[in-house]
Amino acid sequence: MSIDMNDEKRQHGQGITEMVAREDMCRSAAKLRDTYQCKPDAPFYHKTFGLWMCLETWHTQGLDRTVDLNEFFMFDEPGFHELGQLGWCEGAFSPIFEECVLEDRGEHELVRDFAGRDVLYFKGRRQGFMPEYVGHPVKDRKTWEEDVKWRLDPATPTRYADLDERMNDARVAAARGLMIQQNLIGGYMYLRSLMGPEEVLYAFYDQPDLIHDCMQTWLCLADGVMAKHQEHVTLDELYLAEDICYNHGPLISPDAIKEFLFPYYQQLIANAKSRQLDPDRRLYIHVDTDGDCMPIIDLYREGVGMDVLDPFEVASGCDVVQIGSEHPDLIMGGGIDKRVLAQDTDTIDRYLESILPAMRRRGGYIPTCDHGVPPEVSWQNYLHYRKRCVEYGGR
Repeated sequence: MSIDMNDEKRQHGQGITEMVAREDMCRSAAKLRDTYQCKPDAPFYHKTFGLWMCLETWHTQGLDRTVDLNEFFMFDEPGFHELGQLGWCEGAFSPIFEECVLEDRGEHELVRDFAGRDVLYFKGRRQGFMPEYVGHPVKDRKTWEEDVKWRLDPATPTRYADLDERMNDARVAAARGLMIQQNLIGGYMYLRSLMGPEEVLYAFYDQPDLIHDCMQTWLCLADGVMAKHQEHVTLDELYLAEDICYNHGPLISPDAIKEFLFPYYQQLIANAKSRQLDPDRRLYIHVDTDGDCMPIIDLYREGVGMDVLDPFEVASGCDVVQIGSEHPDLIMGGGIDKRVLAQDTDTIDRYLESILPAMRRRGGYIPTCDHGVPPEVSWQNYLHYRKRCVEYGGR
């Protein structure tokens, strides 16, 4: 009887209070963990990324709508499990704003979206183009307090309505060795979605107290939700949707990053580490940003212990081979130029030969397009690219 009880206790602790043994991990989880350990020459973890922009065009080109994209393009099964609940490109509002049409403008309509933004869309269309944001919900202290802040309360019961079901799924994933990933909107992305990309820049100077209150609210929400999750599982990764850069570097100064973002990140990370059910587990810090990220690499590594960065946009000057040699222990993803994938297959082959063998030897790299795959890339070209990834990187 005691053997059975001990075995049950061990099974319950697998992936939660202790790491799953290598032989008990699913293959994709083992590959991903090898990548995160920057093992030289380890097979690539093949991850789907950025296909939302091109699928409709690919279907018109003859790609079967019923095909299993993961199998067809030779992606691995997920090696991670997302916990979510903390937003991505917008804050995690509960309740969300009521969506409504504010104004009919002929071919366009002005719409209040779920994040409280006034957005100009083509009439009857919500996808397939970049919308124009006309207004954002936070304009000053009054609009923040009356319209927005209360929607970010971590105590709102609806946030946890399906907690038991979600945490059961997370425990099952952890027992298979999947990396448990807490993804959430980063501070700059959050502030920009509240105020707008131009308005937030003025607010850093004109309303710093408001910015700090917004960030304190961000911290309280993220910390409260993560604390609930950490009662059930150990986190392997904290994944921030940051978008702090554009094609010429960071959108705000290093001093502004240190003043308005880092104190809240540092507190959240410290709190998360103190709650880990497996106290020996490494918590990887993952940052997602477009644009030229090179100026912020050392800043984020020193300021918040960043371990993972992607997607390294080539048009902004990012070269993953060069950056990888300069930062050999930085875990990287992306860096495959979407513009090259739209060219002929010989050009694609020459290009990939300059990247994939070097990054395979280095380790710690996940090959993906450097952002969303545009419709100009045919599915035949994309399949050709994926075959090369497998040839160079193994399965």
